[in-house]
Order: sequence, then C-alpha cells, then structure tokens
Amino acid sequence: MNAESPENEPSEVLAALKQGLACPHISDYIFWDLDPELTPKKVVDRTMAYKPIAL
Repeated sequence: MNAESPENEPSEVLAALKQGLACPHISDYIFWDLDPELTPKKVVDRTMAYKPIAL
C-alpha cells in the first residue's frame, strides 16, 4: 500500500500474503477497494474472513 516501495517488493509481499492467508482476492481488496479509509488492518481482516467454498 506504499507507493514508494522498491519495484519488486510489492510483488513479493503480495505473493506471501496470498500464500499465507489463502485468499485469492487480496489484491482486489488492496487495489480496487472504494473504501476511502482503507487500512492494512482492514485488508487483513477481510482476507481472514474469507472461507473457500467446498465443492
């Protein structure tokens, strides 16, 4: 969420978050959310609430 990070760092962090939190929508929450007061805590809370659908 910090635009001043080195170019490769956000990709590595996002990949680690996707793997660790098992939520495929985390990048949507970060980059496409319309919440004007979006915080890293809100993003993590949403990803923690994600439950995959059992087929």
